[in-house]
Amino acid sequence: MVVVIKRGMSKQRIQMQLRKLRAQRTKARKPVDVYKYVGVLKLDEDPVALQRKWRDEW
Repeated sequence: MVVVIKRGMSKQRIQMQLRKLRAQRTKARKPVDVYKYVGVLKLDEDPVALQRKWRDEW
């Protein structure tokens, strides 16, 4: 969300806009269940060696 603050806006209006922004941010956050991703990727190589190989491709 974008909040536009224009010159001459009252302090109360700016504070109201910021309160609405904060309220939307707290509603949008959902907890992520990271445990559902555990063991999903099956690797044949060592993860560190694989990461080094990928970084060398740059």
